[in-house]
Amino acid sequence: MGLFNITHPAFFLLTGIPGLESSQFWLAGPLCVMYAVALGGNTVILQAVRVEPSLHQPMYYFLSMLSFSDMAMSMATLPTVLRTFCLNARTIDFDACLIQMFLIHSFSMMESGILLAMSFDRYVAICDPLRYATVLTNEVIAGMGLAVTARSFIILFPLPFLFKRLPICRTNVLSHSYCLHPDMMKLACADITINSIYGFFVLISTFGMDLLFIFLSYVLILHSVMAIASREERLKALNTCVSHILAVLAFYVPMIGVSTVHRFGKHVPRYIHVLLSNIYLFVPPVLNPLIYSAKTKEIRQAIVRMFHRIKM
Repeated sequence: MGLFNITHPAFFLLTGIPGLESSQFWLAGPLCVMYAVALGGNTVILQAVRVEPSLHQPMYYFLSMLSFSDMAMSMATLPTVLRTFCLNARTIDFDACLIQMFLIHSFSMMESGILLAMSFDRYVAICDPLRYATVLTNEVIAGMGLAVTARSFIILFPLPFLFKRLPICRTNVLSHSYCLHPDMMKLACADITINSIYGFFVLISTFGMDLLFIFLSYVLILHSVMAIASREERLKALNTCVSHILAVLAFYVPMIGVSTVHRFGKHVPRYIHVLLSNIYLFVPPVLNPLIYSAKTKEIRQAIVRMFHRIKM
């Protein structure tokens, strides 16, 4: 069957939370607050790193990349989520859905790569501190950022085309208020083996490998920290990793939950799928600026100074 002879709906219908359709309007308030925290908090961190000379260090450059990816993820979902919950406007054009799907998965993969880069930053800072400034130069950091971005867009570039070859003849109703590849595949009335295999390959070769290398970096970090004689110095070294560890947990725990339920939870209630997907997409952009503002003294002080200058 040729690509241009395949039947596609003109639009998809988005869904808020199954079973709570009549109460969705009341959920708009909390969602708006979450988006405001995500966009506002990450904007503040980006601005603080930009204007504060004391934050012009590799660790904070990587934090800026993380904030950017969180903002991009929030912006990718915001239009359809707010339209669905606030206006009950559930339709999204077929091509617009493909674009949103590509952006959501791309920015998610980008965040995974940035978290890996941040673990490398912590590894060098603790295990080889004398070479920290020479290893993580501005050129190396910019190169790592470009590599993470390029990896995301190149690996996921085939995804919209793989979906577009599938005929959609069952229904056009999606399970979420945004477009995700696993959800869209369920609407196809053809063999989705290629899509499933490619999705699994992407999951293992990117997210899986990133998580593995993050784990290995912390094994090496822990080994180096345990070799420090002073207990106070050991705690000080570990404390520099707390924010990153919390960010890793906030990102990967929901993602693993979503992937597990999607592949093995065929009989799990639908609202569980939706709940886990919402946590996966909404929680990290909200938590990350709060985590780094609360746990990193340099960030807190820079934000205070920045707002003090604004008031003056």
